[in-house]
Amino acid sequence: MVKVIASTWALLLGVMLLMVGNGVQGTLLGIRGSLEGFSTLQMSFVMSAYFIGFLGGSRMAPEMIRRVGHVRVFAALGSFISAVLILYPTFANPWAWMVGRVIIGFCFSGVYVTAESWLNNSVTNDIRGKALSLYMIVQMVGIVAAQFLLVAGDPTGFILFVIPSVLVSISFAPILLSVQPTPAFGTTKPLTLVQLYRVSPLGMVGAFLLGGVYAAMFGMSAVFATQAGFTVAQTSFFVASIYVGGLLMQYPIGWVSDRMDRRLLIALLGLGGGIAGVFGLFFGGAFVAVLVAGFFIGGMSNPLYALIIAYTNDFLEAEDMAAASGGLIFINGVGAIAGPIVTGWFMGLMGPLGFFVYIALLMAAVAGYAFWRMTRRPSVAVEDTGQYAPVLPSSTAVVVDMAQEVFIENLEESDEAEETGEAQPQL
Repeated sequence: MVKVIASTWALLLGVMLLMVGNGVQGTLLGIRGSLEGFSTLQMSFVMSAYFIGFLGGSRMAPEMIRRVGHVRVFAALGSFISAVLILYPTFANPWAWMVGRVIIGFCFSGVYVTAESWLNNSVTNDIRGKALSLYMIVQMVGIVAAQFLLVAGDPTGFILFVIPSVLVSISFAPILLSVQPTPAFGTTKPLTLVQLYRVSPLGMVGAFLLGGVYAAMFGMSAVFATQAGFTVAQTSFFVASIYVGGLLMQYPIGWVSDRMDRRLLIALLGLGGGIAGVFGLFFGGAFVAVLVAGFFIGGMSNPLYALIIAYTNDFLEAEDMAAASGGLIFINGVGAIAGPIVTGWFMGLMGPLGFFVYIALLMAAVAGYAFWRMTRRPSVAVEDTGQYAPVLPSSTAVVVDMAQEVFIENLEESDEAEETGEAQPQL
């Protein structure tokens, strides 16, 4: 791990500052929008706009990088992010915020692609898995830290919008001033949705449903907490509890997934997330109960994304894994666009606790579909499955490709060991 930190610390520091900036603006808009009198439906469209931009950026950023280079793309998109963050409180209008969120989502996607391609280029195969794990931890720490910055100022003023703008601007320094060379950039054409569904129906359906769950957590959790009457500090703790749960549960779930039928684990996690949503629905008036619900919803749903990628890989040849990951990212993004809008509809119909109803239904749908798929196809023998690699639903194609490289390398090492008769080490 020391070797990983030594070779990537500048990149990881820059990414963490980016995540802090993004995490602050996501939660802050949910709080400020309620204070400005925006309706739940208006806020749902505002939050959904980010994922429209993010999906568009993930598709267009690679071509932009090929045309003008990493440094120019990074600097240009970063400038737009800082500008939009300052403009939010100046134009406190839901339509203006929607436009800003599309721009922010597009730019953050491009910035992440650029930074992550540098990260991928700066590590060797022997430490790629550790670098991926450390990158995931840095992402989660950045988002959690962002929530506690919200108590540093008044959400009705400007200072809390200035802070993420400054953090994003500062984040470029360690990345652009690092000695890492500019990497080559290439992309893989994804499988069509029909092809992907034929390979793994559960992978495709699960990725779509999880996109909706993730978008609700990232975009509407602060809206729920504000409408439920929580203070700014309580809202920050609630949003943080979701990501703390995801961070702490990621590795235990990954360890278990390499030792059992992944479909059963997907079903159990979906069931657990659904139960946590029901718990939040019935006890959502108590702040402590909401924290518990948030922790387990995050703990069940965040690792599910990486688990679904690993499960899909179990039915693919190594040369098809990158193409499949591109399709999963796309369908996950489509689900994320719809997530806040449907959540807002539930909250408008049922009140703030509609947030938990929506999440419970989607997680239950994941569980139900996984259980049904277990009756339609034989399971893959545990010894024939690849190793789980941690990936967050917010990851771009670059990080997912890194995870696929780790998956393929572990698979090849396992095959070589079997051919030579060497015993596999127990993790």
